[in-house]
Amino acid sequence: MSTDTELRALRAEHIGSLVHPDGLREVFVRHDRHEAGEEELLRAQDEAIREVIRKQEALGLKVVGDGELRRRNFQESFSACVSGFDVTPEAARSYAHENVNKTPLERAEQDFDAVGPAITTRRKTVAKLRLTRNLPLEEYRFASGATSRTVKPTLIGPDRIAQRFKWEESRSVYPGGLDEFTDDVVRIERSMIADMVAAGCRYVQIDAPGYTAYVDRVSLDRMRSRGEDPDENLERSIHADNALIDGFPGVTFGIHLCRGNARTHDPETGELVPQWHREGHYDAIAERLFNGLRHHRFLLEYDSDRAGSFEPLRFVPAGKTVVLGLVTTKSARLESVDELRRRVDEAARYCPPDQLALSPQCGFASGLYHESLSEDDQWRKLDRIVETASAIWGGR
Repeated sequence: MSTDTELRALRAEHIGSLVHPDGLREVFVRHDRHEAGEEELLRAQDEAIREVIRKQEALGLKVVGDGELRRRNFQESFSACVSGFDVTPEAARSYAHENVNKTPLERAEQDFDAVGPAITTRRKTVAKLRLTRNLPLEEYRFASGATSRTVKPTLIGPDRIAQRFKWEESRSVYPGGLDEFTDDVVRIERSMIADMVAAGCRYVQIDAPGYTAYVDRVSLDRMRSRGEDPDENLERSIHADNALIDGFPGVTFGIHLCRGNARTHDPETGELVPQWHREGHYDAIAERLFNGLRHHRFLLEYDSDRAGSFEPLRFVPAGKTVVLGLVTTKSARLESVDELRRRVDEAARYCPPDQLALSPQCGFASGLYHESLSEDDQWRKLDRIVETASAIWGGR
């Protein structure tokens, strides 16, 4: 699958991250304790990535990925690639403060001012951002060498990066504030994408979990408390995301929106249960997003009532694909083909079936130190997605 027409008609895919196998996780932990070297970690990553690619191929996925198994957190697609943030090398690996609240079925609050990695926490800059490494390019090159199928790398988008920038303490570096900073992010990420395209990449996923902040009361209050105008932030982000992907003919771009991938274990049952970072339906931003963003595929979270109805899909223009994230990564319960088919039929009331596709609601891991499903549950869910897509749309 190499043409943009084929990629834009893709019916089954996953969002990016896969559960780190136990062996790889163990090496990561030892590495972060300075008990394992870089070469040992690299060997473990290479071995694990080859295996997850083989399993994706066996399931029949036409587009595969490396599972983000070289990352501790999905946002390292940018944070691990630049200098300029006020972060020490040790803090860049510390995710201990990510979710303060571990209560099941509740909002997972986080201390954004904690000492921690850039983008995961709100950090100021001590110098202009500078590209020091292109991790997504490294990931793409290795994965594409391990398969003949299309490889989809993932890259965190400008909206989330800007939301986690402590601009009010960075005026000496970015006197133009969020506008100047976001322009710099776009410049750097365009360079990263250009290198991936030059290496043969034809499908790039932009992770944009921050867009749901614009329908979330708590997030909106935080923006206003910092002196920001949420409407201006949203407009800036749409403009930045479009600038990011402009001028790459023949390349398919997907953009993933979700409400946070937090989960925890129920202390009574031991089962994995959902948490979330933001609440709110797409309705308030759907028309601006779906008509404003120029991406070819919208990968949307739709596994819970927090997403609302499918009605906002009526704003999706012709020629765009909506990838319905109907399969949850926050519970081991396996959705049935009939259940998923019914939900796709509901969505088809507002968006034509030939513009729909199927995926998990988010990545299966998102981070090395996150609570996650078992590997077996993960593969069962991906197999169900492929099975259901085939039953609905045929072998495409």
